Amino acid sequence: MNSKIKLFLGILLLAFAVWATPKIIKKFNQADLAEMGNVPEFSLTNQHKKTITDKDYLGKVYVVEFFFSTCPTICPIMNRNMLTVEKEFLNEPNFGIVSITINPYNDTPEVLKAHAEHLGVTHKNWNFLSGDKDYIYDLANKGFNLYAEESTKFKGGFEHSGLFALVDKYGKIRCRKDANNNPILYYDGLEESGIKMLKEDIKKLLTE
Repeated sequence: MNSKIKLFLGILLLAFAVWATPKIIKKFNQADLAEMGNVPEFSLTNQHKKTITDKDYLGKVYVVEFFFSTCPTICPIMNRNMLTVEKEFLNEPNFGIVSITINPYNDTPEVLKAHAEHLGVTHKNWNFLSGDKDYIYDLANKGFNLYAEESTKFKGGFEHSGLFALVDKYGKIRCRKDANNNPILYYDGLEESGIKMLKEDIKKLLTE
């Protein structure tokens, strides 16, 4: 093989390496989780009376839930399960939690601060958010498509989803797929199996 052919083959191999390397790295770094679109924009007030927006969480993997502090049914279960998630990632600065009340008339920043203290919340990136009721309900039902309703038919005066949304560092809602390769959309915040999957997938997203 003459020198010109060797040189030509060498150039081809170099060109292939330049083309392929980013794709190989992306393949191994990208978590095998479905992307469900951008997280809805939000701007609400936290338990410390500070305005928190979705932009504050860019660069962090975080979980979103809708709840209310006086909920007598599913919220205590959600609280307990979310605390296990917090504990799992307590020393992870690029992780966070967003808990949005659906009863802002009662759940003022002062009430939410007391609620967080009662739960024993310590992660600095766990924000309990309140704001305008209509804004919050639009955010829940239209933005996230996570059901929330105010009604005297339900214990505590409200009904809402027990699901958790998972958001990646780039503001994308992410989830795993089921056995039929369909996205599960959200994670069950009431069952141990859902929390186990959530923790596993948070770890995947933190490595991206």
